[in-house]
Amino acid sequence: MIYFLQINPDSSGAVSYLPVAIQVFLAVGLVAFLMVVTHLLGPKRRTSDKLQNFASGIESHGDARQPMAIKYFLTAILFVLLDVEVIFFYPYAVNFSGLGWNGFWAVLMFVGFFLCGFIYILKRGALKWED
Repeated sequence: MIYFLQINPDSSGAVSYLPVAIQVFLAVGLVAFLMVVTHLLGPKRRTSDKLQNFASGIESHGDARQPMAIKYFLTAILFVLLDVEVIFFYPYAVNFSGLGWNGFWAVLMFVGFFLCGFIYILKRGALKWED
């Protein structure tokens, strides 16, 4: 079977997708197999309590459209920005020696821009939760 997966790099067409097709087939087959096994082996006691919709045990009251503090959304956006910053560090870390001093100064400037933005956020009080 391993012989079939060793494809000539010069070949093109549907044969070059054989390893991907095998992996997708195995993944879908595994998920289907596990779902069937858990359905067959799992408990089957159906009671009225189990058949009711789950509502976390708290009685609902009032309107669900309540105003929410903008600080939650602002914190989420800041988290995404810092994640993106970390993602941009990965190519620099991989090519650290190849980029030389020019790459070092570019990354230092990149970090400087983010620090300026972070200082601005701190000065505006975006991370203060004592409201």
